[in-house]
Amino acid sequence: MAEAVTAERLRIARELHDVVAHSIGIIAIQAGVGSRVIQTRPAEAREALRAIETTSRETLSGLRRTLVSLRRAERGATASEPSPLAPSPGLADVERLAAATADAGVRVDVRRGGEQRPVPTDIDLSAYRIVQESLTNVVRHAATERCRVAIDYRDGELLVEVVDDGRGTTGDGSAHGFGIIGMRERVGLVGGRLTAGPRPEGGFRVAARLPLPAPAPATVAVVAR
Repeated sequence: MAEAVTAERLRIARELHDVVAHSIGIIAIQAGVGSRVIQTRPAEAREALRAIETTSRETLSGLRRTLVSLRRAERGATASEPSPLAPSPGLADVERLAAATADAGVRVDVRRGGEQRPVPTDIDLSAYRIVQESLTNVVRHAATERCRVAIDYRDGELLVEVVDDGRGTTGDGSAHGFGIIGMRERVGLVGGRLTAGPRPEGGFRVAARLPLPAPAPATVAVVAR
């Protein structure tokens, strides 16, 4: 029981970090933009305020999901019980995440490859959070205006990669910030592998390999003669 409680608390800590760190970073950047241009470029300032409002609402929704999870854990609810809130984000939301990151000043090129198919919920959420945390680090630390996200559906695994051409560190000169620790925990819990570090040619790369079940075989209809 104690191990289960500890595991649930770690999961909630990861969710809180991923939701709050990304959103506060975006809000801080947009607030700075708005304050600098409010007199000279009011239309741009309005766009910054719009981005702040959108990000704030999404953050509140994510925090509510996390608080509901915490209350459910406290009363011993099972994972199979339906949640009253909207489902957690997943790979289908990556383009929306890229648009929010672009609003913060970093253009994100998203590429999807392989045979796209539904993936298990835990893999879907983990992949999304890895992209989210990686983009947060690019916005906060990389000092670049562009990065790339690749999502490849392969036989038996999903490859998620985020690459930038910036400074090549997470901000403290290492790959041991809490965000990357959280990514490693997420990947480990689903039996995957994560690499994160500076690239020899410059910039930073995060790559996660997450296990996928084999796609269901195609069925062939048999017509009676």
